[in-house]
Amino acid sequence: MRKKRVLILCTGNSARSQMAEGILRRDAGDRFEVYSAGTRPSRVRPEAIAVMKEIGIDLTTHRSKHVDEFRDQEFDYVLTVCDNARETCPVFPGRAVRLHRGFEDPPALDASEEERLALFRRVRDQIRDYLQTFPPAG
Repeated sequence: MRKKRVLILCTGNSARSQMAEGILRRDAGDRFEVYSAGTRPSRVRPEAIAVMKEIGIDLTTHRSKHVDEFRDQEFDYVLTVCDNARETCPVFPGRAVRLHRGFEDPPALDASEEERLALFRRVRDQIRDYLQTFPPAG
């Protein structure tokens, strides 16, 4: 049986989509081929790498990718994890089911390192909870 292909998008492909890719790949990699990208990629945030390491997921080899790298590929699901990506997401060939769930943007928080890590952890846990119900029934 063919694995379903999933693309997870956010703006920078630096935190939320990277964490979602790591979680879904670890928890459901037997069912899904998982990729992530951004509409304006930057770099994988060190805070995302650190909080994912806490739950046994290594993002150190991940890189931020532009959504154009995947433009001609078919996906079964395209997940957007920020409102900006939902609004600017390109159309992909085939019949991809588009799903959206916005999460707070941890890199945007202007706070102490401790407060920033706490937000990264909270968003990581929210994404993990969301992905436990993926794909949605219906």
